[in-house]
Amino acid sequence: MYLTPEEEAIFNGERGATYQKAIEILAALGDIYGADRLIPIKSAQIAGVSYKTIGEAGLEWISDLKGKVAVPSILNPAGMDRECWKEMGVSQDFADKQQKIIRAYEALGVRTECTCTPYSIFDNLAGLGDHVAWSESSAISYANSVIGARTNREGGPSALSAALIGKTPNYGFHLDENRKPDILIRVDAALHNSDYGALGYIVGEMVGDKVPFFKLKSAPSKDELKSLGAAMAASGAVALYHVSGITPEAGKYDPPEEKIMIEQGQIKEVYSSGEPDLIAFGCPHSSVEELVGLARLLDGKKVKKDVWICTSRAIKKKHPELVKQIERSGAKVFCDTCMVVSPASERFNCMMVNSGKAHKYVPNLCGVKSIMATTEECVKAAVRD
Repeated sequence: MYLTPEEEAIFNGERGATYQKAIEILAALGDIYGADRLIPIKSAQIAGVSYKTIGEAGLEWISDLKGKVAVPSILNPAGMDRECWKEMGVSQDFADKQQKIIRAYEALGVRTECTCTPYSIFDNLAGLGDHVAWSESSAISYANSVIGARTNREGGPSALSAALIGKTPNYGFHLDENRKPDILIRVDAALHNSDYGALGYIVGEMVGDKVPFFKLKSAPSKDELKSLGAAMAASGAVALYHVSGITPEAGKYDPPEEKIMIEQGQIKEVYSSGEPDLIAFGCPHSSVEELVGLARLLDGKKVKKDVWICTSRAIKKKHPELVKQIERSGAKVFCDTCMVVSPASERFNCMMVNSGKAHKYVPNLCGVKSIMATTEECVKAAVRD
């Protein structure tokens, strides 16, 4: 892979060890995937934040880095609510380690909003055609598919390296030829809300890392597209999808010849019933519109089980009355984290979610049984004696 004279100087250590290691990581990725050069990025979104997932080794590595990011960069969810961690049941030791990780990223100039939906609070991180380096699976999918920006499935170290250098290798979804759809998904069902997460759960398992092209009966909202992409990224490895007439690049392509038909019965099979001891929403983080919907469903009710609603701190701060309305029911609105990356989830036996992404990850990452249900059924389970 070609490096400019300036990049060669960084590679040779002229800006110090942190930048040298960063460009070594990027150059190695470029060589592996056949990139011709490094290209400038507009922003980075960095995973590898929860102490639960990176542990002592990750904390030590991040703490040793010295430098500043070159582009706007934002963190993924951490392992706890930074203010209400005691309410979640997080230990003092974990909280101390988690705060050290966040401070280490902050010292590098990374914004510490700790959200998997940075596009919901910043409108300048990515636009149509922009190259970015994002590393959280649902954020990658949203950036590529709904915004029409361009990013590969970055790991935490490669996204941080790209943030420090301000560039990423030119391969994969940064190239036009790799963004064309591979398989047509026709959906013979009327979908609503959490049905899109159930659809994504099914399709991800079917297509792996292919690029799906959807023909849908109705137009999904941005929150529904968020749920669809998040589930496909979790149950498969889908980083880009197109929806006919909806997503910004879909009009460039003809529907692929290979096709799959999804029917209403298949959607219903993803859902199940049971008696959870935790009902959790916000994977990916809840938008304002989703919080409004939950407030309406919980209005005048009292929850009889633990209910967590995860969102970004920026949204919680901007809408305090909405949060109060929700929490009058006894539900808790947590920020900076989610049920998947927090160790606090592990004390429960059975979790009910309305998210295809959470439904896939909770059993594997938390060791907790998962039940997926519609948003309405989740609320009914929460208030049931």
